Amino acid sequence: MPYIFPKQIEEELKHISDTIDEADIINRVDFRGEQIFTIDGEDAKDLDDAISIEKKENGNFLLGVHIADVSNYVKEGSLLNKEAKDRGTSVYMFDRVIPMLPTKLSNGICSLNQGVDRFTLSIIMEINNKGKVISSRVCKGVINVTRRMTYTNVTKILEKSDEKVCEEYREYTNKFELMEELAKILKKRRCDAGYLDLNLPESKIILNDEGVAIDVKRYDTTVANEIIEQFMLTANEQIAEKFCILKAPFIYRVHEVPDIEKVDELNKFLHNLGYKIKTNKNGVTPKAFASVLEEINGTEEEKVISNLVLRTLKLARYEDENLGHFGIASSYYCHFTSPIRRYPDLFIHRVISKYLSCNYNIDKKVREKYLGQAKKYAITSSEREKIATTVEREAEDIKKAEYMQDKIGEIYDSVISSITEFGIFVELDNTIEGMIRFENLGNDYYIYNEETKSLLGEHTKEVLKIGQKMKVQLIEANKYTRRISFARYVE
Repeated sequence: MPYIFPKQIEEELKHISDTIDEADIINRVDFRGEQIFTIDGEDAKDLDDAISIEKKENGNFLLGVHIADVSNYVKEGSLLNKEAKDRGTSVYMFDRVIPMLPTKLSNGICSLNQGVDRFTLSIIMEINNKGKVISSRVCKGVINVTRRMTYTNVTKILEKSDEKVCEEYREYTNKFELMEELAKILKKRRCDAGYLDLNLPESKIILNDEGVAIDVKRYDTTVANEIIEQFMLTANEQIAEKFCILKAPFIYRVHEVPDIEKVDELNKFLHNLGYKIKTNKNGVTPKAFASVLEEINGTEEEKVISNLVLRTLKLARYEDENLGHFGIASSYYCHFTSPIRRYPDLFIHRVISKYLSCNYNIDKKVREKYLGQAKKYAITSSEREKIATTVEREAEDIKKAEYMQDKIGEIYDSVISSITEFGIFVELDNTIEGMIRFENLGNDYYIYNEETKSLLGEHTKEVLKIGQKMKVQLIEANKYTRRISFARYVE
């Protein structure tokens, strides 16, 4: 996937203005008088979602999720659209992005930058104090972002941890407090339904000016991350439900119920730790998983069990049929909120726009065309996503190995994250994982127990289990093979 777009694309871009077409505003809802915020990471440049919020006199929340109207610029039949479809998704690799769309669009006219008019596809939702969406409407909009906020600063404001930041944004504090209040309500409703909160930390890799990894740490999510996650989940669910009921041609994000055989296998391991995912004749529910995740919250084995639960679940994918989403315990789900970086979002924006333009009386021939496209694009988008995920993981592994290359011989605290018939995997506090082969475990012969995923020392009778702490010494780190190896360290 090239960084550079074909010359023909550059020619098409010349005909796209850097400012909105004023003539199109008449067909849109004008939100420019409202206080609207983007909340993203410090380095983000492609801002495709913005938020507005207020509390109604009846005590309900009015939440607006405003998404960049990319389909207004990436027209059906254009070379831009074909290129976006072929790429399927943007690929993120630390200091660079292989984008789905050219920078002129992703960072320019489509990006919801502060202080400039931008076109959106918006969903406005009235939500009660139990987190139930009472009503919602979808519309074409025009916005002007009041402030471009970061996760860091919104968190500082809500935690009152930085006087200078709090003072700078004082006039907007009530908006962020409303966001936090609603996000907590939505999260509780979601968790009560069986939302799987795996709480698995991601890695944050720091590069120097030459692109060399100089630090690896946990990426800790904040209250601001949680706000955006809950609002985007809610918008995605509402859009999916609305257009599923309409039987519209659509691409859904589906996550099916895990195979009962895999659940039984996980339960064999959990049994030794005193936990069990309850099943019945109909299979297993998200709530059964969520109950165990709630039990292990804050325990030493939390991360290990969360990882095993993740491996038990099926992979989410795109589908032209609504099959629900097990992981978020939702009957309806789609990807609507990131059209700058995901093609399924862009496609359903095009479908939604078509429905809005004809007052939901869509032509049968047009509907049939979109039905065929939805089926085809769901398959190709799932394939492109798998490739992108593999590339991103491999890039992360390379940088982690690069960071460790000059640390051979150093001692670390670790936790056994996985046990196989040829060795064990351990994870350090900073999320770096590596392998210890049996010959580097000590002066004993270890017997692997497939059922309990544990090792038994033949002579010492020592039992090694997943989740157990272990001191290790780095013996190999090679960024070219992406391999990191440890030996058990005994003082």
